[in-house]
Amino acid sequence: MAPKGFQEVPVEKLRWRLDPATLPFNTTDEIEPIKEIIGQDRALEAFRFGLGMEQNGYNVFVTGLPGTGRMTTVRKMLDEMTTSDKVPDDLCYVNNFDEPEAPKLLYLKPGMGKQLKKDVEELITTLKKDVPKLFESEEYLKAKKEVLVTYEEKAKKFFKDLGQRVKEQGFALVDVQMGGYKRPEVVPIVDEQPVNVDQLEAMAEKGRFPKDEFLAIKAKQQVLREEIDRIFMEMKDMQEEMQKKLEDMDRVMFLKSTSTALTDLNAKYDQEKVQKFLQDMIDDLAKNLTIFRPAAQQMPAPVPGMMFIPVTSGEDSFQPYQINLLVDNSEQKSTPIIIETNPTYRNVFGAIERSVDRSGLWRTDFMKIKVGAFVKANGGYLVINLLDAIVEPGVWPALKRSLKNNKLEIQTYDPFYLFTTSGLKPEPIEINVKVVLIGDPYIYHLLLAYDPDFKKIFKVRADFETSMKKDAEAINQYTRFIKEKLAEEKTKPFDRTAVAAVVEEGVRMTGRQEKLSTRFHEVTNLIREANFWAGRNGTEVVTEKHVDQALAAKIRRSGMVEEHIQEAIDRGTTMIDTAGAVVGQLNGLAVYDMGEYSFGKPNRITATTSMGRSGVINIEREADMSGSTHNKGVLILSGFLRKRYAQDKPLTMSASIAFEQSYGGIDGDSASSTELYVILSSLSGLPLRQDLAVTGSVNQKGEIQPIGGVNQKIEGFFDVCKARKLTGTQGVVIPHQNVADLMLRKDVVAAVKEGKFHIYPVKSIDEGIELLTGIPAGEIKADGVYPEGSVNAMVNTKLIELAKGLKAFGESKEEDAPKAKKSRKKETAKNPTDITVA
Repeated sequence: MAPKGFQEVPVEKLRWRLDPATLPFNTTDEIEPIKEIIGQDRALEAFRFGLGMEQNGYNVFVTGLPGTGRMTTVRKMLDEMTTSDKVPDDLCYVNNFDEPEAPKLLYLKPGMGKQLKKDVEELITTLKKDVPKLFESEEYLKAKKEVLVTYEEKAKKFFKDLGQRVKEQGFALVDVQMGGYKRPEVVPIVDEQPVNVDQLEAMAEKGRFPKDEFLAIKAKQQVLREEIDRIFMEMKDMQEEMQKKLEDMDRVMFLKSTSTALTDLNAKYDQEKVQKFLQDMIDDLAKNLTIFRPAAQQMPAPVPGMMFIPVTSGEDSFQPYQINLLVDNSEQKSTPIIIETNPTYRNVFGAIERSVDRSGLWRTDFMKIKVGAFVKANGGYLVINLLDAIVEPGVWPALKRSLKNNKLEIQTYDPFYLFTTSGLKPEPIEINVKVVLIGDPYIYHLLLAYDPDFKKIFKVRADFETSMKKDAEAINQYTRFIKEKLAEEKTKPFDRTAVAAVVEEGVRMTGRQEKLSTRFHEVTNLIREANFWAGRNGTEVVTEKHVDQALAAKIRRSGMVEEHIQEAIDRGTTMIDTAGAVVGQLNGLAVYDMGEYSFGKPNRITATTSMGRSGVINIEREADMSGSTHNKGVLILSGFLRKRYAQDKPLTMSASIAFEQSYGGIDGDSASSTELYVILSSLSGLPLRQDLAVTGSVNQKGEIQPIGGVNQKIEGFFDVCKARKLTGTQGVVIPHQNVADLMLRKDVVAAVKEGKFHIYPVKSIDEGIELLTGIPAGEIKADGVYPEGSVNAMVNTKLIELAKGLKAFGESKEEDAPKAKKSRKKETAKNPTDITVA
């Protein structure tokens, strides 16, 4: 039992209770769901500020623990801030007919991009039908015939004049077959018969034809050949001129036939850039009118005796005249909000696709340019989870570059440079997008410290709280939040006891009675699970019983490790005493965090002291099993001992502290007061109560400081004591500051109320040691002496004894040293050969 006059924590302070009778409803069917975001005023203020700033760099980085409603809040805030008068433009890539490798970008009003694409497709479809008919019309054929007849008459006159002259010179024109075509040739006429020059030369050499006459004929033939070549060059030029005139005639007729359609389109699309594209498209079509002819008409004439196999590229001849509609905002009614859940480089920034043609070559064109979420969110908001994006190659550098320059040049990201060269350099897209990154504080501070660009492009941090102040308004908001979730999930209504139980669990999650948890993901899970148990029990309304069932079931699902530790304690494998008193031994308390569930269990802490100068030895540290915070806590113990007991003498003591049967890492300073108690016990020889467990850190002045996980620690020792049967003396010693954090389980509160278990708040080491030993700690008197029989007096006396003993031991060693030296000399003289050579 506690010393007389020692106050326990009152039962009403062991757990904050929400009286269901204070709630102004019977079930949640009677209240309205909440629409606004609760518990995140600071984050909402920062968020609104960042999105309201139009200058560059005011993008928002949302930080906070998972489950605090970051994504839900961002969605709601963006929905509230979107406006219907800010629908962004449509974006289209079109062919650049002068530089096909540099596609042009068109900005059109919302819905006009889709319309332009449709209008151009309809125009091309119409031209495919009308142009062939245009070239089959009577007017066209008549004009073409006139041109052909004119040039045919010129050609006939050329050949007639040439034939007459050749005949006058005694020659004849004949066609000579040369490969796949015929060529006119002049041959002399001998005896009214055309004779080959080679034959004539052979006859002249044999004397059968006059040689002088043969030479004259050959010279005339050369002159005629040159004249024929000149005439044929003129014919070729005349043919090219005719062809050009026909093409010009085709082009004029084509342009004349499309002028009306082009005028209508220019009237519909008044942007200069669009009109230029339309004009360039028509001009390019006019240069490539052969694509309107059927494929059979485009094939070359077959060569006699040869089989012709047509080879096609598989490409659409009209592909250059299509519209690549990148972003279609025709259905968009307000500012776009894009939440990219899979932020790969392609999904965020787009790519230029490639395909392999029949010859095995990679090909691409402006129609294969694809945009990602960054462009689709242009003029609006893009939300990305940073942890997902930062692990994707190339995403973070590209995001920074685009936000700094307010431009995005679409390219395919290829880290291995296998197919990086796309052959296209599209016109960059002007970017005006607010980026919202969702991450945790650790990543935020890493980027802030090591990435110089980060603070330039993410100037606003919206930090989400894990708790909110608990007052009447907050409780009202919490109940309406519960109603909102029930309405969303279409689950059973909660009665007032169930609502009170959920609110109480929200307080317990924070570990502070004056706060409510804003980890709404966990609260929502509790609501769902309570509804499940209500359905399992066949009730139409969820009650406190079902909430308790949900909590118990969660512990059961996650409690395997806790159960195994408890089993080890029950069978004595892990040694924990819950009765009696032992010198230099006490029950400390530790929290085991399993992720979604944490629990407390006791640990035996022991100390041994002896004469020496080593001070306090942390065995965990020597074994490399101690964290930095625990090391600091142990070093503070030395400061306390020096301040209290070493003002009139040196502190000549060696003390070792150990967490017995601890085989993992230890950190935190919540056991530092326990470690100090066992040192004082070892020095004083006073046994410490084993039916008590202790938690709390201590400073060099001996003041007890608050710790975390107080509820789990108390419940952990309670479970151990309950398994061995409660004796009525067992309990836990806690820092007095942690009383405001108590939200103990209902069974623990009931045990305390019945006097079977106790919670003791302490403010100082003196209070704690008095509780643990039943002996007054003793305050130092004006003469520097502690009251006789007090704990401090016993400790001080022991330290004086250790100091004197160490001094006496040192002096005796100094006196024995000369005698030992003489003894060694005598032995050496008796045994002169027994010499050690160094």
